[in-house]
Amino acid sequence: MKPTTVTPAGATVIKAVLLDLNGVLFEDGSPCSGAETTVGWLRQKGYRLRFLTNTASRSRESLQRDLERMGLGPADDELFTAPMAARTYLMRHGLHPHSLVHPAIAPLFADLQADDPEGPEADSVVLGDARDGLNYGALNSAFRLVRQGSPLVAIGMNRCFREGGEWFLDAGAFVQAIAWAARVEPIVMGKPAAPFFLELLHPLGLAPEECLMVGDDVEADVAGAMAVGIAGCLVRTGKFEAKDLERLPTGAAVIGSIADLPDLLSCLAQ
Repeated sequence: MKPTTVTPAGATVIKAVLLDLNGVLFEDGSPCSGAETTVGWLRQKGYRLRFLTNTASRSRESLQRDLERMGLGPADDELFTAPMAARTYLMRHGLHPHSLVHPAIAPLFADLQADDPEGPEADSVVLGDARDGLNYGALNSAFRLVRQGSPLVAIGMNRCFREGGEWFLDAGAFVQAIAWAARVEPIVMGKPAAPFFLELLHPLGLAPEECLMVGDDVEADVAGAMAVGIAGCLVRTGKFEAKDLERLPTGAAVIGSIADLPDLLSCLAQ
């Protein structure tokens, strides 16, 4: 389909493209139509690329292997995940968390984690997509720590996700429950939080308006990026629903799929 676009106010030439993974480049382990061709075109045209995800149920290495298998193969510095951002935050502040995370990413926090989640060493909570690990007992342990003053570090704040054609609650719902009960504000290391986007902009050495974020989540991807000045583009694939268009920020672009991105960028370059 022909891209629907409104050029963001004050936009300059786009030099970097930030691509969400699930629902944009692939879905349920298979590449989206046009993904390989589009990524190849972006590289050939000299765009700087970053592959972004809040996915907290797969390791960085697993994501890297899948991208390479699909012919998208990012360089090491092109893949930026919310779990990586959360680890960086914990290390920077010398924190030893009670971790509620998926087994696939648990090794990322193993050397930081407190031995006893309710012992004196535990001075923070990191919460992600722990699936069945988000049971009442585990959530209560996290709540008690946060209520006593420990920071609550969230790996993203997505409301829900799609997998195998089904909708599931994402970690954001559980983060909100603990934050609301403990009367605190969570520290969000993932989309749509501004620190996540600003962290990845720094090594690029680019102004926000020189970047374009492409995602299937109008809130986490598009609105989150545009809040810090990054141009936004919503794809009609993945978790997209028609009602999302009612919440689309002014100035955002809409395209049918990742296959339409070259046409959009060509329009913006004119």
